[in-house]
Amino acid sequence: MAGLDPRRLLRPGGPLYPTDMPRIVDVATQEQPEPGRDKLTIRVRLRGETVIWSDLMYPGLDGRPIEEVRFRLEQYLGEVERAYAALQGHPFGQ
Repeated sequence: MAGLDPRRLLRPGGPLYPTDMPRIVDVATQEQPEPGRDKLTIRVRLRGETVIWSDLMYPGLDGRPIEEVRFRLEQYLGEVERAYAALQGHPFGQ
């Protein structure tokens, strides 16, 4: 899998910005052994002051699958904005 363009994902109002309506966001796509239709997607939604990523499946520290993660809205938006600003000064962000 290869991550999709961070400028598209992180831009203000972009796919990773939460809204009241849940949305499916493609964050990576298959490149090996050859480009294909397989994608890594997450579901992003806002519930009150909490951003929720769901439809995940990765092993937690105890080996059980993690299906959902939650972030405080203020901290989440701050990190997305910080990452986007840092990207603007990086060669692949231009």
